[in-house]
Amino acid sequence: MGIRRQQLLELGLELFATHTYDGLSVDEIARRAGISKGLLYHYFPSKRAFYIAAVTAAADQLLEETDIDKHGTGAEPDPEGVREVLRAVLNYVSRRRAEYVFLLRGGVGSDPEVAEILEGARQALIQRMFTRLARFGVVDDPPTRLRLRGWIGFLEGATLDWVQTQELDPDDFLELLVQMAGHVLASVIHTRAR
Repeated sequence: MGIRRQQLLELGLELFATHTYDGLSVDEIARRAGISKGLLYHYFPSKRAFYIAAVTAAADQLLEETDIDKHGTGAEPDPEGVREVLRAVLNYVSRRRAEYVFLLRGGVGSDPEVAEILEGARQALIQRMFTRLARFGVVDDPPTRLRLRGWIGFLEGATLDWVQTQELDPDDFLELLVQMAGHVLASVIHTRAR
């Protein structure tokens, strides 16, 4: 990806995280970028294409920055890697609050293409979980996938609430998530043992 396009996507993440889609004009985007509308259209054929590219960039960023197999977190790994994964998620959310809220709330309910991007990110996270759980004999079947999907839904809802209210200390919130993940993992592993 070209440097200028990447810079525009970073600006798009910032702008769409703080403005509604309809509340942001192409003129304003170009002005904030310090470029002409024509140059913006050179990189993105429409405002919608720019928006979809920003959503995609946010989803890619989430997956990239929470891939502990690739980056690690510097934390002592626990047997299932749960704490390390959740710490990576919370680090991402803490660093990129606006982008995280934008990704999960930015037109998801009304835009099928945005919903598809978010669903792709969810499925990638679920696949990572199956890869980690395979050593416990867990296989990808519908009941297990549903349990993990429910966990992702809980994690999204809880982190959105946490990032917006900050009612819990980050370490306390991490412990809460680890406990909840433990219940889900116990359910998944116990079911496989039967």
